[in-house]
Amino acid sequence: MRKFLSGFAGFVALVTSVACSSSPAIGVQKPTNIDLSVCDPETGTFSTDLDHPYLPLPVGTHLVYRGIEDGTDVVLDIDVLDQTEVVAGVTTRVVREQATEDGELHEVADNFFVQAADGSICYFGETTDFYKNGKLAGHEGAWRTGVDGARPGIIMPAMPMVGMSYDQERAEGVSQDHAEVVSIGEAFDVPAGRFEDTLDTEETSPLDPGVAESKRYALGVGLIVSGTLLLEEY
Repeated sequence: MRKFLSGFAGFVALVTSVACSSSPAIGVQKPTNIDLSVCDPETGTFSTDLDHPYLPLPVGTHLVYRGIEDGTDVVLDIDVLDQTEVVAGVTTRVVREQATEDGELHEVADNFFVQAADGSICYFGETTDFYKNGKLAGHEGAWRTGVDGARPGIIMPAMPMVGMSYDQERAEGVSQDHAEVVSIGEAFDVPAGRFEDTLDTEETSPLDPGVAESKRYALGVGLIVSGTLLLEEY
């Protein structure tokens, strides 16, 4: 599966003055890697209330995306569940993705997100169920912080600035997505409407050399573009 906010496993995600824990400073340039220690399960302070301005995920959120991939009609539903999961001793929020291809169930994934004290959205892992011809076919790309050396990454930094880069998934040999902020503040149109302030990232992985995927987030809404998938309903 493609990943949603980091990865939709092969997909994966705010008003200018809306606050997360503290209001994110929308910067111009900061070409640096982000310190991931805010997501350390041993030392961090976390919340399951995910209210980052560029990635608000309140319980009950339902988002629908559609696109064509390799000639296949793909529909992705994302739901923020009133459900938590303890991962590496941290209580995380469960965000479920369900993807269909040409109307047939392809994947169901539960992602484990939590918000750090500085406002960053941390990614603690995911379960994946892939289906073929209506039957469970595998769990490719599943990982969990604290298992086999996997560590949490950041899905959305507290104060995103152009040039920032960060690891989203840190499960060596399984899921290793990395993102860089490409632009902030551009207007963008998708079937769900026109959004005046968006944040664009480019995602890569050493497991897929030479492949890059764009994701775009709208202020106050969250993910509106994931590769070829565009937000249709929110």
